[in-house]
Amino acid sequence: MSDDHDEENGFDTAIPDSLMPYDSWIEDAYRQVMLRALEYAAAQGLPGDHHFYLTFRTDWPGVEMPDRLRAQYPHEITIVLQHQFWDLKVDRTHQIISVGLSFGGIPSTLVIPVAAVSAFADPHIRLALRFTVPEQPPVTAAATPNVVPVQAATADTAQPTPAADTAADGADADKGEGSQVVSLAAFRKKGPAGPG
Repeated sequence: MSDDHDEENGFDTAIPDSLMPYDSWIEDAYRQVMLRALEYAAAQGLPGDHHFYLTFRTDWPGVEMPDRLRAQYPHEITIVLQHQFWDLKVDRTHQIISVGLSFGGIPSTLVIPVAAVSAFADPHIRLALRFTVPEQPPVTAAATPNVVPVQAATADTAQPTPAADTAADGADADKGEGSQVVSLAAFRKKGPAGPG
């Protein structure tokens, strides 16, 4: 990964046009980091203050979620895996993530295709990864979307701030405090896209 000093040291942080699909390979590698973190949390639990924000397209084929949540978040939602979640599973064969969360005190199971995930973050260490999700899913398995490199947050990234396009952590919803709303905007770097 690059840091803020790479350009000062003569390294270009943006990948130039290439006949090799480096952008796609980098994005695939970052998705593997996300999947490994989720698998670790599923097997070991979340250590210390680690917790995850997972943003995904709710209108993507294969996403399973309660109709009331889909109506509230018709395009994208961010869930927080922190205090109360259960049955977190990563199925690499079918490329899906599933997890149980409570929304407003109502237990729900979400099924999320890996391709629908647009962002993953662990705010405890200020790690944030963004993924390209095309506006329309591929028509056939042979179709490949345009890929833009993901970006990882740096140490100077601020903590997330509230925004209206995100969802609640199950623990806060269960306490009747309303939805804790979280934005990943603070994790996203400004400027040209390039590998984190």
